[in-house]
Amino acid sequence: MTETPTATPSSATMIATANPATGEPVGSWPVDDADRVAAVVAQARRAADTWRELGFTERKRALQRWAAQLVSHADEFCALIHAENGKPLDDAYLEVITAVEHLNWAAENARRVLEPKRVWPGLMMANHEAVIEQRPHGVVGVIGPWNYPVYTPNGSIAYALAAGNTVVFKPSELTTGVGRWYVEAFAKANPALPEGVLSVLTGPGETGRALVTSGVDMIAFTGSTATGKRIMAAAAERLTPVVLECGGKDAAIVAEDADVAAAADAIAWSAMANSGQTCVGTERCYVVASVYDQFLAELTARVRDLVPGSDGDATYGPMTLPAQVDVVAEHVAAALADGATAVVGGADSVRAPFVRPIVLVDVPEDSVAVREETFGPTLTVHKVRDVAEAIRLANDSRYGLASSVFSRKRGMAIARELRAGATSVNSPAAYAAIPALPFGGVGESGVGRIHGEAGLLGFTRPHSIARQRFAIPGMALQSFARTDSTLATVKKLTVRRFGRAK
Repeated sequence: MTETPTATPSSATMIATANPATGEPVGSWPVDDADRVAAVVAQARRAADTWRELGFTERKRALQRWAAQLVSHADEFCALIHAENGKPLDDAYLEVITAVEHLNWAAENARRVLEPKRVWPGLMMANHEAVIEQRPHGVVGVIGPWNYPVYTPNGSIAYALAAGNTVVFKPSELTTGVGRWYVEAFAKANPALPEGVLSVLTGPGETGRALVTSGVDMIAFTGSTATGKRIMAAAAERLTPVVLECGGKDAAIVAEDADVAAAADAIAWSAMANSGQTCVGTERCYVVASVYDQFLAELTARVRDLVPGSDGDATYGPMTLPAQVDVVAEHVAAALADGATAVVGGADSVRAPFVRPIVLVDVPEDSVAVREETFGPTLTVHKVRDVAEAIRLANDSRYGLASSVFSRKRGMAIARELRAGATSVNSPAAYAAIPALPFGGVGESGVGRIHGEAGLLGFTRPHSIARQRFAIPGMALQSFARTDSTLATVKKLTVRRFGRAK
């Protein structure tokens, strides 16, 4: 593999980013140390009362002004995403508008989901009013990834803000400029708001660790499972709630009644788009034997001519994280050593910073290429006897983030058998673009949910309030003045209500 030149390296006091395709410098910023992190969190806490007290209507207006700012300056923003992350401009634009869709949904639906709700107090407490009110946690720390540097952290930030929290955001050190632009757009759209409603920190992992231990009221993290575990352990010191979206080894199932050409098209995109650097991208594919040959022919025809690059003709961009190129190379080499065959690409497809598409067949299920997240433009394709075997193999993973199913008649039934946080039927990753659907994984793919009603609720805590509206003479149950006749009445009511099976 050839080495790509890099920008001025980061130091103890400055962090620099570079174009992953060319090594050209993009920008540099001061590293925020623990003292700076503490100061930013304190500022966010001072702004929390103002932001919360604005109420749903004014917060909605502020968030929608921010959305308009992002859209009206999308060309500038996408150019920065292309420069710092490497993805094509069209893909950058799709990322931005999907984030805006989520931002608007959170703003529009926060009141409906989070406004106080009365619940039935039960027969014994019928003289009470019972209300559930959702309270924002306070200050939420968000640590974002580099692969989707806008869409992914936005799934926490937009929902946390809509729920009434203030947010301190630490973007990946590889996409610092994108993170800062995104946060500065909020301030430009809302100049009358106090500083601290949405803040940004810049720096490497140490800055993120300082944020986790800074006393924030909640942490939302997207990244590797190993890092997620360390964050969860650190947060446990103060019982700080967390939502973690971690790694995946996502599977696709192609049933015997699938539209094979459509399935091949969808899986090719899911596996190879963004240079395979997608947590919900397909890395494993299980195809029923009766359509296996047709599927493999359709897939290879679509994948063979995909070309990575940094110009306008490129199908997808470079590997953003240089170290990930080595992971891809190791997994491909291991698969081939384990007896696999590369029907598209191979070991010589890995030439940093670009990796051409690689499709592997006959990969043993215990190979590292099947068991561990590769996070590159690679795909393993496995022939199975039937859908039952496909489901068993798809579920045989320590991860459980996302999955996809291709079947004309059985898609929903198959989806319900899969151990995953999200499943797309007859399309690739559709759930990610639908704001009303919660998103997150099971197993070592993480805990908690962002997006949808679950995302809004997750960035709040329920406060239960019971108010006695009037006293019932002789029915003081929660009192030492309770009489024997009171308890006898309660017993009769209980038997009448619950003592007979229906």
